[in-house]
Amino acid sequence: MDDLALHAAALAARHPGAARLRHVGTSRAGTPLRLLSVGHGSRHALVVAGPHANEPVGGATALRLAERLLAGSPPAGDDADVTWNFLLCLDPDGARRNEGWLRGPYTLGHYFRHFFRPGFTEQPEWLPDGADRAALPETRALLALQDELRPFFHCSLHGVDVGGGFVELTRDLPGLDRRVAHTAARLGIPRELGPYDTLYWPSLGPAVYRIPPPRRGDLAAAITEAAVESTWYHPHRYGTVTAVVEAPMWGVPAVADATPAADPETFLRTVARALRHDTGLLDGLLARLRPLLAGVPDADRLLAPVDDYLLVSPGLADSWDPDVHDPAARPLPVCDTAHLTALGISGRRVALRTAGLLHRLATAAGPDAAGLLPRLDALIDGWCADYRDHYGARWIPVARQVEYQSRVVLAASQLAARRQTRAPRAAEARPRSGEPEWGAGTAVPMHRE
Repeated sequence: MDDLALHAAALAARHPGAARLRHVGTSRAGTPLRLLSVGHGSRHALVVAGPHANEPVGGATALRLAERLLAGSPPAGDDADVTWNFLLCLDPDGARRNEGWLRGPYTLGHYFRHFFRPGFTEQPEWLPDGADRAALPETRALLALQDELRPFFHCSLHGVDVGGGFVELTRDLPGLDRRVAHTAARLGIPRELGPYDTLYWPSLGPAVYRIPPPRRGDLAAAITEAAVESTWYHPHRYGTVTAVVEAPMWGVPAVADATPAADPETFLRTVARALRHDTGLLDGLLARLRPLLAGVPDADRLLAPVDDYLLVSPGLADSWDPDVHDPAARPLPVCDTAHLTALGISGRRVALRTAGLLHRLATAAGPDAAGLLPRLDALIDGWCADYRDHYGARWIPVARQVEYQSRVVLAASQLAARRQTRAPRAAEARPRSGEPEWGAGTAVPMHRE
């Protein structure tokens, strides 16, 4: 976090006529939220880095994009009249909790033992009670920026821990799928053709998906912001295109394999049963650990995501299990290799994140909890080996992650700029997106379901 702020300040100092760094808010722990702006165009692009605490690549991407713009590459044509605004990290407090793995070694075990991501209601892009009742100062700062800038293009930089790259859009940008394919091929990044986050979303082309507006009772994306209102859709009233750009840290080739799977129902049963089994193990370890946490500083912050993951896991397993799933409610996902691989990775991810958080808690609890660590170490090592040996997960160097994300952001912004020249900006803000699929009722907050 400190390095990010220092590099941004140095860029602004070297280019005083073109770059400005300002304070746009303060985190819950008092960390400044900084916005680096480049250029003086009449139209604004807003790029948000670090919305999820365990996804650090966005900060490096923001700096890389700023450097390119300051070097004159682009702008040209439609891009010349754009001011680029980079919110360097939306969740700096959470990012600091991941600093244990950020300097390496870049192994799955090291990552998950130092993993942190806040509970669902403490993730700043999520609006479980709507924009007017946003509780987190980070969220309020982002909403204020969106309302101030009214960007034609709003980009949220995310990272996939294990899997492939993909993009989620609030509006279609025809041609983006081809640009993503070209960039991914050049850099050796697998495209994720069936990510769990987009399991039931419309496809706009391979590895590009349409984010559906939140609707009452739509909890299909149980652990994504799209289940309820989010800052992704807040600027929709201004004609904004929001792009969520996901870049993988560990790539898995099979997420790009669209061939039919041999025995999908057996695979789905296996994944569902594994998640239920893993949840039971972790629930038992938590029951032994919880009484030992009295007096452990900040234990509640680590317990919140543990409780969330253990709460949603049985429902996730049921939604995939052909023996339990209700086809009248929602069909099973497409059963090609890419979709099934993504489901398998997702089930393992929930268990590994929970085990990693429990490992941090047991370590902080000291000698009384030391007896739990060998069991947690064995679970983490075994599940990481499954990612590595069964799924073929391989680390993607940071420079390639950044280059992939940078190129996709530039491609999406160029297409969004062209789209805006064909469709005039909305004259007035509207309380909702105005799209027919956006229901009149408010979304059901998951934490109240």
